[in-house]
Amino acid sequence: MVRRFKVNRQMDNLPKLEGSTPLSFYDPNNPDVNLFNLVDDELIRISGSPLHYFKSYVEENYDDVYLESKSKTVASEPITVHGFYEPSVVEEVLSNFGIELTNDQMFVFNKSYIEASLGRTPEIGDHIKPQFQDQKYEVTEVQEDSFEMYGVYHIVCTTKLLREDEETLNQPLTDRVDTVGGHLEVYDE
Repeated sequence: MVRRFKVNRQMDNLPKLEGSTPLSFYDPNNPDVNLFNLVDDELIRISGSPLHYFKSYVEENYDDVYLESKSKTVASEPITVHGFYEPSVVEEVLSNFGIELTNDQMFVFNKSYIEASLGRTPEIGDHIKPQFQDQKYEVTEVQEDSFEMYGVYHIVCTTKLLREDEETLNQPLTDRVDTVGGHLEVYDE
């Protein structure tokens, strides 16, 4: 048997409040917002891991069609930052065009922390290398993750796996060419 309760008296009209009260939950000027930012930064440092962040630099020969620079300049010395990501296994998928690597990774940073560490917001073309993984990723998309009333606290970087390594990047060029058109030998210095 279901019992339903009725109220005999009408509820009093509440006074109309202009602005927020000391008990308001959604107050963007609340000093606890800064505390929330500090707690968020600490949680990312505890649950995340150290990352080597390589900043990219904008050059003059930027191609508007491909939305990238022909010769990207990336810093050789990394900045160590803390961020959160979920390591995943590199998946090799066989498609019509051959084997494709499908290892897109998402890195989450506290906005205040990463901007203070880099001196700017993360940008497309930057490289990230986790300290505990021998893989390097290139940032392909940067998004701000926000809470509805309090503002932006996270920067989410979507990245793709780089297929280049130090052996292919730092090779000197020669004038000799093989039959296919590539460089065959290296000068002895």
